[in-house]
Amino acid sequence: MSDYRIERDSMGEMKVPASAYYAAQTQRAVENFPISGIRFPRRFIQALGLVKRSAARANMDLGLLDKKRGEAIVQTAQEVESGKLDGEFVLDIFQTGSGTSTNMNGNEVIANRASELLGAAIGSKEVHPNDHVNMSQSSNDVIPTAIHVAALLSLRDDLRPALLKLHGCFVEKARVFDHIIKSGRTHLMDATPVRLGQEFAGYASHIQHGLSRLDRAEASLSELAQGGTAVGTGVNTPKGFAAKVIDHLNAASGLQAREADDHFEAQGGKDAVVEASGLLKVIACSLMKIANDIRWLASGPRCGLGEIALPSIQPGSSIMPGKVNPVVCEAVTMVAAQVIGNDTAITIGGQGGNFELNVYMPMMAHNLLQSIELLANVSHVFVDKCLDGIVPDEDRCQELVEKNLAVCTALAPAIGYDKAAALSKRAFKEGRNIRDVAREEKVLSDEELDRQLDLRAMTEPNL
Repeated sequence: MSDYRIERDSMGEMKVPASAYYAAQTQRAVENFPISGIRFPRRFIQALGLVKRSAARANMDLGLLDKKRGEAIVQTAQEVESGKLDGEFVLDIFQTGSGTSTNMNGNEVIANRASELLGAAIGSKEVHPNDHVNMSQSSNDVIPTAIHVAALLSLRDDLRPALLKLHGCFVEKARVFDHIIKSGRTHLMDATPVRLGQEFAGYASHIQHGLSRLDRAEASLSELAQGGTAVGTGVNTPKGFAAKVIDHLNAASGLQAREADDHFEAQGGKDAVVEASGLLKVIACSLMKIANDIRWLASGPRCGLGEIALPSIQPGSSIMPGKVNPVVCEAVTMVAAQVIGNDTAITIGGQGGNFELNVYMPMMAHNLLQSIELLANVSHVFVDKCLDGIVPDEDRCQELVEKNLAVCTALAPAIGYDKAAALSKRAFKEGRNIRDVAREEKVLSDEELDRQLDLRAMTEPNL
């Protein structure tokens, strides 16, 4: 029994680990939901601390919370933000769909730690988890607010810098590779020539559009539910409370959040989270396309395309000596698949707004924040371990583009589609290139033929 203490809530007594700052409601949830072992991510706990700190300051501003308790709550909430108390947040994400257990986990931890700072015993409720820490709040507005704040911080501080780095890498590769002419491909079949730099410029554009999508996600997530309390009416909340909380929150975080236009929408639905996840899914699809292209371009080294070479960072096989695989590209595609899966679950969760409350919020929070984190981390790895070290094989690119039968397309305006097609079929049958067959058939003068089959000119409008 010396390892436990007795804590009480409205349902009675609970044995709680003696050293824990959390109390009875958290312990009940620990015992009720031993499901996955997955806990709320660091960003969410940071955001929850930020919300509690801002709420305490707002309640002090309004004269509802005495300064002594208020400052102790603020100090403890900052410890929550910093990660100092992460070990106290012990709950599974698969719990009550409102996240009430996690809100109370935060309230109990802050209350007991704040009581300790004031010289009172843990469990004394000198600072009360409901009456003081949760003053003017409800789980039903705190949790959606924390989700939005966590996502905004993670988008700003994690994903945006990673995508900017990725974009910059593609822009530089596009510049350096712009002189290299190679075969284009459509339907995985030979098509008219392109420049390797054009392909990489296309990848840069994918990421630039992804950055623009982050702008849209941030705009929607910047609406906060704080102030709606239980059902969106703001019951038990003083006028002006939400505005003060958000002012303090913005000042502390550098965000530009604002109060929701309609609290019933903000709490009954999770459309902003669904939208943000959908935009992350688009970014994941872009990365999937790019990573697949790059591993195709590097396939070989002798029996594939082999137009570029990727850095060799680890052995690729436990049985085939010397084999090296495009492992970073594979990691990128797996992250993309996970983000797409997360979005599916979030989409289902977004439909779970029954009347005045959505009851899928913990799962949605976890999936959204995981998607952001995975995309950010893999973007850094993609640049550092793969893209920075790409080396084009210019001879291979030249060899393949000279063999490319699709260059006959450039002859069609001068000799007609049918005759150009016949040249292509003969060249394929005889294992020769278009240039030699066209010269042999004297379809054009040598000078005009060379002009029409200028590979560089084919990579731009040239009629």
